[in-house]
Amino acid sequence: MTKTLDDDLALLGQGILRMGGLVESQVDAASIALIQRRAEVARQVVQADDEIDRVELEVDEECLRLLALHHPVAGDLRFITAVMKINNDLERIGDLATNVAERALDLASGPPLGLPLRFERMTQIVRGMLHDGLDALVRRDGVLARDVIRRDDEVNTIHRENFDVLQEEMMREPASVERAVDLLSASRQLERIGDQTKNIAEDVVFLVEARVLKHQRLDEPG
Repeated sequence: MTKTLDDDLALLGQGILRMGGLVESQVDAASIALIQRRAEVARQVVQADDEIDRVELEVDEECLRLLALHHPVAGDLRFITAVMKINNDLERIGDLATNVAERALDLASGPPLGLPLRFERMTQIVRGMLHDGLDALVRRDGVLARDVIRRDDEVNTIHRENFDVLQEEMMREPASVERAVDLLSASRQLERIGDQTKNIAEDVVFLVEARVLKHQRLDEPG
């Protein structure tokens, strides 16, 4: 039996959800490694990055195959285009999670600085954003996608707070500079995960509403 475009789109949807599940697991594990100072979890994140790269390539190749084979239009074309963009964002999030894990590995080898940093809240937000962004994709839910976009502001605020605290610590105590730099890098990677997840949510809005949100406020007319 010849597969139809609908069959191929369903398989493509399964592929991007598999990719999303892998990346979500990486972000969860990297967050645990950072917060709980668990070196063994950090190592597992670093080792798992190759699988994400492999699945990313498979999904990308499938998108190109569908474009060439079926010449989709309208909503089907938007879906394939959105999947290609989301696939790229997810691969980047996987890389960023690996970077967080590498910083967590370094930090676990020394004593904590004991600073008032808000990593627990920061990781809670970005993990929730990614989970709900993928849920919005499955449900084609533009309202949930917009909610994900709004949450990125708090991630950015926490990163700025972390930067201020760590900058002050580095000036106050030169011996803490190396650990402070690792913490600052982890904060920056988490902030960028928030940015990439915001991109995914914007792509979901594009898929559902055929509206491009990038460089617009959420309340602006399309």
